[in-house]
Amino acid sequence: MAAELRNDRFLRALRRQPTDTTPIWVMRQAGRYLPEYRATRARAGSFMGLATNPEYACEVTLQPLERFELDAAILFSDILTIPDAMGLGLSFAQGEGPRFARPLRDAAAIEALAVPDMDGELRYVMDAVRLIRRELDGRVPLIGFSGSPWTLACYMVEGQGSRDFARVKALAWDQPALAHRLLDTIARAVAAYLVAQAQAGAQALMVFDTWGGLLGPGPFREFSLRYMAHVVEALKADAASRDLPVILFSKGAGGQLEALADTGCAGLGVDWTLDIGEARRRVGDRVALQGNLDPAVLLASPEVVAREARAVLDAFGNHPGHVFNLGHGITPEVNPENVKVLVDTVHEHGRAIRSP
Repeated sequence: MAAELRNDRFLRALRRQPTDTTPIWVMRQAGRYLPEYRATRARAGSFMGLATNPEYACEVTLQPLERFELDAAILFSDILTIPDAMGLGLSFAQGEGPRFARPLRDAAAIEALAVPDMDGELRYVMDAVRLIRRELDGRVPLIGFSGSPWTLACYMVEGQGSRDFARVKALAWDQPALAHRLLDTIARAVAAYLVAQAQAGAQALMVFDTWGGLLGPGPFREFSLRYMAHVVEALKADAASRDLPVILFSKGAGGQLEALADTGCAGLGVDWTLDIGEARRRVGDRVALQGNLDPAVLLASPEVVAREARAVLDAFGNHPGHVFNLGHGITPEVNPENVKVLVDTVHEHGRAIRSP
């Protein structure tokens, strides 16, 4: 039987319920800025060795919770596990980021894609979720996640990272029917993957649409938003996931907040290019908001970190439904002491904002 949750302020905030202070977690909170993470990765031998070993994944998921009073844990994994399980051959070259040995370059490759077996090729992810839930023992909630269909398609067609992902955009323009076939298959895989994480014990689910902001308003709605909405709909339809809050984070898509809020998600991640007070006014009480300190602020002095954290909290104001986070992932050069300053400041100032 799962342990009773002792700190639920993250889940309460996503449901726009009152909290004693503003909850905080940090994207990439288990990562290279922590020396203990680097030591575990060295033992694992490679990033994939780390990500595919449930014991190592559990170890690094819990590391930041030992240092900081964070209000949620997030599964340590990678957004590209689904295309890897689809047979595209994922690898990480030192200093070069992800690469696929078999990118999708023709209709035959796209038509051959199938939703992977969650208890087969992706069992290691579910084993990690189960192990992390057990080791957390009710301390804080566990977030499961996936890349968005559009973002996964970007990597699967390009074969690696890119500044503009021109290949997948050309596919969307030149062969929209084929692009929709690809995105539909990925969306079904993402939904099945998140449902499986829910069954394994995830208590909230997040979709990372890292490259949605590369699209203009019309293409965004057709090729990114549409498929995230399909995923949310599928999660709401499954008994294992229907009661779990879903967060959508579409980087660079601040102009689409209202449309994103209409998907039925519980929360929206906001990057640092948008004032979070303005974002709250735009979406009202339809969804919670998560964000949105510029990650580069953590490279500044502790005084600046505290000042800028308070500014984000003040901009949101004394309203329910705020989860503090960075506007994107923490960077490897950050001093862990600045993360402690951030977490402590958010909790302290969050309490002050709520004081009568």
